[in-house]
Amino acid sequence: MYDPMGHQGHHSRLLETIQNCEATCEHMVTHVACLHDIRQRSRQLLLLRDCADICGLTAKFVARRSPFARQLAHVCACICEACGKECSRFPDRESQECARICFHCARECEAFAMGR
Repeated sequence: MYDPMGHQGHHSRLLETIQNCEATCEHMVTHVACLHDIRQRSRQLLLLRDCADICGLTAKFVARRSPFARQLAHVCACICEACGKECSRFPDRESQECARICFHCARECEAFAMGR
C-alpha cells in the first residue's frame, strides 16, 4: 500500500541500501575470483554469494511490501553481518569497503525488521 506521506522515503532508502549491498557483493565475487589468494578466501566467496542472493530477494519483498518482508530483512541482516565480518578479515581496500557496506545494510535491515 502506497503511503505518500509516510514511510515511502524510508523504504526507498532501505531498498537503495539493500540493492547497493547486493551489487557490491556481486562485484566482490568477481574481484576475489581473480586474486592470488583465492584458496584462503573460500568462505568469503561463499558469504559474498549468500549475501548478494539474500539482498536481491529481500529487496523484492520490501519493494512489494510483502507481509514477510520484516522476517526476511532479519535474515538478511544476519547474513550481511556475517559477510561483513568475513570481508573485514582481509586488508585489501575492496574487502574493507565491502565490509563497511555489508555492516551498514545489516544495521538498516535489522532496524526495519524491528519496526523502526
